[in-house]
Amino acid sequence: MVPALVIAFALVAIVTVGGGTWFLNSLRHGLPDQNAIRKIGDMDQATTIFDASDQMAFTIYKEQRIEVPLSEMSPNLVHAILDIEDQRFYQHRGFDLVRIGSAAMANVRRRRAAQGGSTITQQLARQSFLRPDKTLHRKFQELILATRVEHLYTKDHILETYLNKVYFGDGLYGVEAASRGYFGKHASELDVEEAALLAGLVKSPSSYAPTVNLERATTRRNVVLQAMLDAGHINRATLDAIRAKPVALHDTLREPESHGQYFKEQVRRELIDRFGWQLVYQGGLRVYTTLDMPMQMAAESAVAEQLKSLDDRRRAVAIRRAAAKTQTPNKKGPTPVATSGTMPERNPLQAALVAMEPRTGHVRAMVGGRDFHVSNFNRAVQAKRQPGSAFKPFVYAAALESGFSPASIIDHLDDPVVIGRASWTPDDHSTGSSMTMRTALRTSSNRAAVRMLQQIGIGRAVQEARDIGIGDLPNVPSLALGSGEVTLQSMTAAYGAFANHGIVPKPVLIRRVEDRDGTLLYQSHEPASRAISDTTAFLMSTMLADVVNAGTGARARALGFKLPAAGKTGTTNDFNDAGFIGYTPRMVTGVWVGFDQPRTILPRGFAADVAVPLWATFMKAATKDAKPEWLTPPPGVVAVSVCRVSGQLAGEGCSDVEVVNNDGEIDRRSMVYTEYFARGTEPTITCEVHSGHGLTGGIVGRVADGESPAAPARHENMVVGSLPPPAATSGVVKPETKPETTTATEPNKRGFWGRIFRRPGDPQTQDPDKPKDDPTKPKKKPGQQP
Repeated sequence: MVPALVIAFALVAIVTVGGGTWFLNSLRHGLPDQNAIRKIGDMDQATTIFDASDQMAFTIYKEQRIEVPLSEMSPNLVHAILDIEDQRFYQHRGFDLVRIGSAAMANVRRRRAAQGGSTITQQLARQSFLRPDKTLHRKFQELILATRVEHLYTKDHILETYLNKVYFGDGLYGVEAASRGYFGKHASELDVEEAALLAGLVKSPSSYAPTVNLERATTRRNVVLQAMLDAGHINRATLDAIRAKPVALHDTLREPESHGQYFKEQVRRELIDRFGWQLVYQGGLRVYTTLDMPMQMAAESAVAEQLKSLDDRRRAVAIRRAAAKTQTPNKKGPTPVATSGTMPERNPLQAALVAMEPRTGHVRAMVGGRDFHVSNFNRAVQAKRQPGSAFKPFVYAAALESGFSPASIIDHLDDPVVIGRASWTPDDHSTGSSMTMRTALRTSSNRAAVRMLQQIGIGRAVQEARDIGIGDLPNVPSLALGSGEVTLQSMTAAYGAFANHGIVPKPVLIRRVEDRDGTLLYQSHEPASRAISDTTAFLMSTMLADVVNAGTGARARALGFKLPAAGKTGTTNDFNDAGFIGYTPRMVTGVWVGFDQPRTILPRGFAADVAVPLWATFMKAATKDAKPEWLTPPPGVVAVSVCRVSGQLAGEGCSDVEVVNNDGEIDRRSMVYTEYFARGTEPTITCEVHSGHGLTGGIVGRVADGESPAAPARHENMVVGSLPPPAATSGVVKPETKPETTTATEPNKRGFWGRIFRRPGDPQTQDPDKPKDDPTKPKKKPGQQP
């Protein structure tokens, strides 16, 4: 009998010890090691994006959390949390036997797990390392971890970590995010009633969140207030006063980011490319950008305003066309008036804008489309479209680099371009057989641009485009008319080189990035590259200033933009794309208007009418406090009085020339103007065209009249550095004599005398901004579809 009892006792002991050992081993399985526990304070934090003024603009996050030290948390919040969650927090060593016993008795009475009895340390351990399932096994693991956490950290550190990590509902993690998200204030500013409400959310944040169920949140708050009263942290009068007041919510953390979404998305993409998704969404980075928020808002307003105007015009065109169809005889009966012109379009007209500083490349504003929430495709950065005549400045810049000057005569414009066995004459708006380079750019002559491209070589222009940052473009004659495809941002940066002494700015959206501790991770040091000489950049700016003052960009002046500026329009085939890129010494802005699936914007929808108003509206707002300034001529640039007809030094006969006006009458006017030259390229021969007077002078004057804007005379061979900029670059619009050169394309090609004495009323040709088809390449729809 006795041996049997001994054996039974031994078996029980063995099973008990073995089972206990197995249970203890199972508890250890899955528990973090010491190193992991030391990282208990590591938690997901939102990345904060600041604007150019270091004001918070956006956040990127997986969990909306802003970590703060315990010293920056309201004492009211600390009391409320401890009174409701762990009254003996500063006395126990990780778990509270009194609280556990009380919870166990409550569970027995209710016959369910109504209370958990976990301390704040246990809750922190569970949130950091364990699954939320309610089992005895997990509870023992929680006790072990809590003991280890208490051994490693001080009470204040544990409480601080807990308050930064705990979830408060509605996507808000930590007390700082919860304070801003529910009450619009910092955690340090919470009063008793706000602290009590937040403390009450910890038990069941998804259910008690005031934005989900305010009544339940208020009831739970009152429970916390009672606990604070029992602990002696508030009095009865305070409790009664708070209970009588309604809860007031105010979210300043998640106010709708209604501006700059395309900019934010581009920054997000760049951050992920550089740091990876996890660090960007969970690492709490501090990102300092170049965004100028008032300028961004002005850009979005200008885009919306111009798109609305164009939508209204397109609607009016649709209604007129529908009305015209109803008046056309139809055997099947009258055609109903189309209503599509008054209905929202499935693929609406889009627009894009990029504004940057030419010296630094800092992007101050970016709009990538009509509505980011409808389409986040960024047409300013991702879309490639034809620039049209906006590409011509790069042809002329290459020509200046090759030794040409703004006064160089581009002739033989009537001769077709021979390409193999084929010939091609680009459509143009004028029939003059020659003109200066300055006139060619101001009037946007297609024939002159193609002729100049032939003279310098297509390969030179392709290389120029590559050097200036536009990219690789097709090696075809129609390149001069913008047949290649480019992004708006690259074109805008390329124009920035004209305002930046020939140095191409690299577009910069991010100035620097710091980690959550303030350690510098990235500093923008984008290398700028010289594409053209300082002299060429200045000469191009003087010519492009003529475009704004008296050329295809003059609409900007009519709309009230008065600062000195330069720029160029661009319109593509079938009026599918319209763009304008213009700049002052401190700001270069590019705009584009068109459809994602290329189609006509408006009948005869030239960039001067479609894109320039958008640019002018934005630039007026962006530069409203700016003072007039212009580029300083670099050393080696000289100003010379020349004849606008011959491009040679002005002679006595050039100041009084007979011309034939549009009415066929004889007028007399000066052909003398001041031109800038790179030293060594200025003319040395006096004008041979106006060496005499009479019919010949009048005829020649008639051909060239209007080819260059009026400018005050200057003395010959003076260094420009000692002179103010010529009138053409002053930015001040003066009354302009209406150009009298022919702007017609005759049905049958005329001879020399026919071009001289054009008949009033001759038909007008297409706009010079439109790139024409090149016979060496098949016709294709421009642009890259998103």
